[in-house]
Amino acid sequence: MTVLTDTHTLVWSLVSPDLLTPVARAVLAEADVLASAANLWELCLKANKKNALLSNPVPWWNKYVVRTGIPTLSIRPADIIALADLPGIHKDPFDRILVAQSITEKIPLVTKDSRLSQYGITAIW
Repeated sequence: MTVLTDTHTLVWSLVSPDLLTPVARAVLAEADVLASAANLWELCLKANKKNALLSNPVPWWNKYVVRTGIPTLSIRPADIIALADLPGIHKDPFDRILVAQSITEKIPLVTKDSRLSQYGITAIW
């Protein structure tokens, strides 16, 4: 099985796996895990905010994603077309593009946000 991670899931799985549910930990341990360019984009845009997951995301990304060989999905035109067709269930643009990628890649999204399953994707937590 291949899965896509939302940003929290990606960070927590690599540095604080105890924050994941047992189900999420088990799936991530057994699956082929994909990150998304949207994960890095979100980490960078939110790095200076009070509740940022990471204060310095680029070195973290290079160490934990690039050097460990986690494949990263680019954001492609097909993803944006899928994004354009999504109903307004969720407003976060990063979650929306991850949902669109989950749809276009036909893979589950590992996320703590249960609302995302309302888009008809498989959301694992």
